[in-house]
Amino acid sequence: MFKGFRGNRPWSIRIRFYPPCIYYGENRSVGLLRLKWVDMKQRIRVTAIIRDGDKILVLKRNRGRAEAPVFWELPTGKIQFGEQPEEAINHILMEYTGLTVTSIRLKDVITFTALEGASRLYNLYVVYEISVSGKLDPKIRYSAYKYVSDFNNAGIHLDSATAAVLEIENGGVLSSHSSYRDTASSSVIFVDGASRGNPGPSGIGYCVKDSSGKIIKKGGEFIGFTTSRSAEYFAMKKGIEIAISFGFKTARFISDSLMVVNQLNGVMKPKNQDIIPIYNSIQELLQNFESVSFMHVPREENTLADAEANHAIDNILKS
Repeated sequence: MFKGFRGNRPWSIRIRFYPPCIYYGENRSVGLLRLKWVDMKQRIRVTAIIRDGDKILVLKRNRGRAEAPVFWELPTGKIQFGEQPEEAINHILMEYTGLTVTSIRLKDVITFTALEGASRLYNLYVVYEISVSGKLDPKIRYSAYKYVSDFNNAGIHLDSATAAVLEIENGGVLSSHSSYRDTASSSVIFVDGASRGNPGPSGIGYCVKDSSGKIIKKGGEFIGFTTSRSAEYFAMKKGIEIAISFGFKTARFISDSLMVVNQLNGVMKPKNQDIIPIYNSIQELLQNFESVSFMHVPREENTLADAEANHAIDNILKS
């Protein structure tokens, strides 16, 4: 049984843990989180809000791959089988930070929809307010830490789930983070660029799906001779223009180019002179939306846009 506060009203919940592939649906009248088997992606985590005055602790994730972007997050981890959430956050902090919990208070249990590739991911986060003792020593998962009061001007890129938790807990949307809550159920635009020769004859492709997953438009264009990175950017620009033509105010843009996605998400800055003008043009086009998100997927999950891009090249080469 967990007790906490929602606003000024006390509340309590009871969580029953079952095997994976489950969906949590909250029945607030009896304070019970029921579990139903459904075919969807879901994630259950515990996370800690540790304060130093008006600052909140975030930790820098180890990259894993040299080319992977750098993300910062609240201390977060999985609940092991047979483990209660409070036990989980205790061992996570000790294992990953060396800190010992001295006091713990359940702050909230929140659910939100985030994005993972082209799919929606349903999250349940048990959020604790925690006081700690000991020397903070990031290890295993983390490589650095800092206490932050103003996340909009901290100069760090937050993990999407951490950003969502902070948005829900503090209200508003972080300026450095597209609102996943706003875009998770929006229309989806898959884009892809192809270049044969790099540089060589190039094409772009796109596939637009509405919020129900129905294809409402797809196509491709030959764009002349250019590099693969330019083709990827031209494809993204075309997808954004099409979203504007449909009157979309929120949209998800899906690409298998990690470079394009990272740069448009602000993780990296474009340095190549041939793409900076396209990048700047895209930034102007984005002013037409209330909320957008840019997601990276493997090539095999972007086959429709890829086929359209290559078909556009084939039509020119065969003529």
